Amino acid sequence: MAKSNLQATRRKPRAARALRLRVRGAYRPTPTYARITLGGDDLADFEPMGDDQWFRLFLPTGGPESLRHVPDQLSTAAYARFMLVPAAERPVIRNYTVRAYREHGVDGPELDVDFVVHGSEAAGDAGPASLWAQRCEVGDEVAVIDEGAIYHPVEDAALLLAADESALPALAGILRDAPSDARGTAVVEVPHPDDRQALAAPEGIDVRWVVRPAGSRPGAAVLATLRDVPVPEGPVYAWVAGESDLATAARRHWVRHGIPKSHISFCGYWKAGTSH
Repeated sequence: MAKSNLQATRRKPRAARALRLRVRGAYRPTPTYARITLGGDDLADFEPMGDDQWFRLFLPTGGPESLRHVPDQLSTAAYARFMLVPAAERPVIRNYTVRAYREHGVDGPELDVDFVVHGSEAAGDAGPASLWAQRCEVGDEVAVIDEGAIYHPVEDAALLLAADESALPALAGILRDAPSDARGTAVVEVPHPDDRQALAAPEGIDVRWVVRPAGSRPGAAVLATLRDVPVPEGPVYAWVAGESDLATAARRHWVRHGIPKSHISFCGYWKAGTSH
């Protein structure tokens, strides 16, 4: 993850080890997303925390044998050893959010992960995670290490939430788990009109969808919309995630309008112009 105040607001799992999971299913719910369902015996040790819970996902882009290099825990020392493995022989690590968790799936617990799909192998303009999501098959193995959640609202505060397509799964989790009397505004930017989804949000949350104009910079449209959203009176908690510049610009906007920095959670999931 890029710029953030993750350490200030993060809720960590009690214990996190590498879980070996397998693909149980895959489909395209909207033009931009591939939804991959993971399962396996190890998922019984997963601690669902809700909201914007995220994890490190190890993808065997170096072949199935590359997963033998996954550390049991991702400490600083373990990560350093992992990075000493030649890039062609180790799995790719990416950060993803829990889109949904089901304790009682078809054959045990299940975890849904939404991948933003962009580009293609033929054109050479897709990142490794996007390519994997487009061609994975039932039975393919991956590994995950849980990292907990960032969302940590202030008690009795109105909510201001913002996301691009990479953070839509996190926003969906936050809205799903918000108390029924929550109030505020959520703005989400997506690349395609058909990416708009039915979200389980409290009645007091105004969910605004913004479709990115062709050729515009990711995050610019949601920022423009945010500037038209008044900051409510009284305590406010703000959360933004997605493209790095979106996260920092939204935070600056909210600080200028009087929201204390301690009441803002922001995280850059990716940087425009780089593969992911």
